[in-house]
Amino acid sequence: MRAGKEHMERLSLDELTGGALQEKFGRAMETVVRNMQDPNTPWKVKRAITIRLTFQQNEDRDDATVCVSVDTKTAPVKPIETRMAIGTDLGTGDVYAEEYGSQVRGQMAFSSSPADPSELLIDGKPVDPETGEIKETENVLDFRAAKKA
Repeated sequence: MRAGKEHMERLSLDELTGGALQEKFGRAMETVVRNMQDPNTPWKVKRAITIRLTFQQNEDRDDATVCVSVDTKTAPVKPIETRMAIGTDLGTGDVYAEEYGSQVRGQMAFSSSPADPSELLIDGKPVDPETGEIKETENVLDFRAAKKA
């Protein structure tokens, strides 16, 4: 390049640094688009790509070092929330933390029930899969099956 606007050669960014700037931009663009498509990131947050050229000349002002960088700004991944019951075991003095999510501590989760509901047992006793009641005897009348007179 020569001094003066009329003698300034056009500089092509895709040829600068032997094509490395174009390659870095391509990777940055992919990073930003992947972040935009990630359902674990907030959709409203703006993303950005910054291309920075910094120039440092020598004392004679006839040579310059140019540093080229490409930075991305993406949206952070949303935090995941859970619930934990915490306390101290009064018998041993040990502290504990148990994750329970939306389930009340001590209750059995549906996900931990067997695939065949007829096999559901609590304290060795069969449980009605529809009502959750423990069947004390097999001679229980099911009024739901009774016909109206």
